[in-house]
Amino acid sequence: MKKIIIIFCISLISTFCAYPQQIDLNKPGDMITKDKILKLSGGFSSSLVSYSGNEPSKRDPFVYYLNGNLNANIAGLLDLPFTFNFTNSGSNYTYPTMPNRFAVHPVYKSFIGHFGDVAMNFSPYTLNGHQFTGLGVEYKSEKPLKVGGMYGRLQKAVEFGEGNGNIQAAYKRMGAGVRIDYERPKYKLGVTLFSASDDKHSILPPPDSLGIMPQSNLAGSVSVGLNLIDNMQLTMEYGISFLNRDIRVSNNDITDANYDALKLLLNYTFGSNTIGLGYERIDPGYKTLGAYYFNNDLENITVNYARPFFNNKATIALSGGIEHDDLDRVKESQMSRFVVSADANYMPSEKLNFNLNYTTFQTHMNIKSQFDYINELTPYDNLDTLNYTQLSQNLNFGTTYTLQRNETKNQNINLFLSYQEAADKQGDVIDEGALTRFYNASLGYGVQFVPQQLNLNFSLNMTSNKMGNQNMFIIGPTLSGTMRYLDKKMSSGVVLSYNAAYDEDVRKNQVFNLRFNTSYLFMKKHNFSITAIYRNTNNPAAKIPKTNGLTCTAAYSYRF
Repeated sequence: MKKIIIIFCISLISTFCAYPQQIDLNKPGDMITKDKILKLSGGFSSSLVSYSGNEPSKRDPFVYYLNGNLNANIAGLLDLPFTFNFTNSGSNYTYPTMPNRFAVHPVYKSFIGHFGDVAMNFSPYTLNGHQFTGLGVEYKSEKPLKVGGMYGRLQKAVEFGEGNGNIQAAYKRMGAGVRIDYERPKYKLGVTLFSASDDKHSILPPPDSLGIMPQSNLAGSVSVGLNLIDNMQLTMEYGISFLNRDIRVSNNDITDANYDALKLLLNYTFGSNTIGLGYERIDPGYKTLGAYYFNNDLENITVNYARPFFNNKATIALSGGIEHDDLDRVKESQMSRFVVSADANYMPSEKLNFNLNYTTFQTHMNIKSQFDYINELTPYDNLDTLNYTQLSQNLNFGTTYTLQRNETKNQNINLFLSYQEAADKQGDVIDEGALTRFYNASLGYGVQFVPQQLNLNFSLNMTSNKMGNQNMFIIGPTLSGTMRYLDKKMSSGVVLSYNAAYDEDVRKNQVFNLRFNTSYLFMKKHNFSITAIYRNTNNPAAKIPKTNGLTCTAAYSYRF
């Protein structure tokens, strides 16, 4: 309730500040609001979401969202943007990174500041979008030199204990980083440095079985970009990360490790052709505390090519690559992946266009069983049992045709088809139990009555899934309509959809959805909206055969 009162006061002050023209400029105390001295802009929005029903979900029955931004421009020299975001969703839990946010982003000439709950990007190998609570600064201008820095708390302390849902325990973590870029017409250089460390005394040590240890990290990267010749660019980035996985251990040789990463890209354009080459290698275990998630233990090579045809009416793009893991040759299994994709677009006229996409994946797994290696009599023993390949193919086709387009009515029809296949092949034999095929088709028709501001759309969707001995078929129509009225100040829409699922011609499940929304724009700045979603499900095999759920949302937004 305190948060609601605080945000209400902020929004109320912002609303009053948004009308400087209503203040008497003849009064000396009001001169500061003159447009040449102080100019305010921004917005505020809030929404209330309620849910009721007997669906087997743990949704909160009542959730609110409050967010907004306010920018104060002083004499055209200094910008002071404020942003905030508050919600009570998951209020019973303690998060390492809070969903509620409040931030200020002042701008003065070429300087940009970030204060509060913010995120910055330095490099994929150091600091990459991790939210922190603290301060940051950036210097960006037309000059060759650009600089950025940050300092703050990456995650707050969360004690281990019951009653906190699936949220894991966490140590308090502080971090600091800097980025320097220097760019000239023929080349550019970049250097980043990031450091983070946990406070081992911030929480009681959780059980060792959870694998949650206080860590420290020092990561850096160097990037280079070169214009070798006309229309040829080479970019390279090298990253290194020093990670201590448990700072409580006195013998650092046990927990300390350093990792490397390298990425190279070469692009060349000649005539209407564009070709690119890429290489990336990331050490096994590479990790930085400045990113939430990181892929490692991989090496890949990629090639791509693109060019237009038929006076730019058609384009084709091809790409291929190979990737493998187990770079240190220590895993019990090794995976290699081969990927090829092709995209083609053709627009013979303004009314008709086609799009075709094909992608294939082949993942080869080599299981290195020490028991089989020891007991084999010849190099050919267990050959098929130790190697298998996962195959995947995707084919998508789409076309749109405009039936009519004029000042009173627009009509179009579209068709989308897709096919997906996945299988496991052991030796030269495809396992029938692991073979799956997905077929999907969607046929749609849309009409727009321009003077009436009315849009109507109808579509029919069909999906077939064949997996082993099981055949599943899903079909259902969707009907939607939107309309604007009251001089385009008010709009309403409704969507009806129904899907029925069949297994071997026996209906197993059916779902009915009804969505309604309406909004009203008042004085070009205030927007009120209401949305309701009703879902009815009938699944005899489920724990609750018949379920109903109703979600209602009331929202208000204000822009100035």
